[in-house]
Amino acid sequence: MKKPSTKTLAILATILCHVIWGFSFMFSRLALNMVSVFTLLSHRFILAFLAMNLILLSGRVRLDFKKNIAPLLLLGLMQPVIYFIGEQYGILHSNTVFSGVMIAMIPIVATLAAGPLLNEKPTAGQLFFSLLSVGGVIGIGLMTGSSGSLDLIGLAGLLVAVASAAAYLMLSRSISGRFTPFERTYVMMGLAAAVFTGLAMMESRGNLSGYFTPLKNLSYLGPLLYLGLLASVVSFFLSGYALTHLSVARESVFSNLTTAVSVLAGVVFLKEPFSWLSLLFCLLILAGIWGVQKSAKE
Repeated sequence: MKKPSTKTLAILATILCHVIWGFSFMFSRLALNMVSVFTLLSHRFILAFLAMNLILLSGRVRLDFKKNIAPLLLLGLMQPVIYFIGEQYGILHSNTVFSGVMIAMIPIVATLAAGPLLNEKPTAGQLFFSLLSVGGVIGIGLMTGSSGSLDLIGLAGLLVAVASAAAYLMLSRSISGRFTPFERTYVMMGLAAAVFTGLAMMESRGNLSGYFTPLKNLSYLGPLLYLGLLASVVSFFLSGYALTHLSVARESVFSNLTTAVSVLAGVVFLKEPFSWLSLLFCLLILAGIWGVQKSAKE
């Protein structure tokens, strides 16, 4: 049996990564019914960092931080720290359509920026199919309605989220030759755990009871385990592996797969409404992703 190529494995890795992230919206929604945003993020990334250290103690992987780790710290600052803060405030202070459209622009911004910064000039076909995939996301956003209103905080938050996500994609790609996917993920989880725990403490004003009480709730632990282990450790490792072997254009377009999966997860598990038009927009997303891969220059 023929062994899969590295490119094929990288594509499979990013597909699995974004499928996991697609389901994470549903689990986040369930968890946020019980805790605040920063408390959830603190619990999530502490769990993720503990898991990374258990893997490290197993002796199967090693860290080499004798090199300059400033790029790793910047990577962790871009994603998850700045991205999650920007996204949360952006969604809170804007309507669902605008926030969905803005987040869908991440692969376009990253693809265009990767040309001059990483010398990864996209083909005309890749740009066309990226826009096609974004069109599918916009269509789904329009069908969800426009709850909420847009203000300057919301706009600023979403712009910060888009810029930090694009910066993460390019930075992770550019340092992939110096740091392994595990090293990148380890620093990202550790930095996020420290920052979000600090923000959670500020938010609760030192009320440790309110911080630890949710951990006694079994209905909270299920979503937390998914978010901390699968949607953080596994998915960011897969993302780092994919960015080691794929161009930014080829990897970033899969972020729109997250939208399609989150819609289907909501329909199947939360009994949210679904129509043939929703299916059409999901197919547009998939067609755009397929087209970007087929249009890539070898």
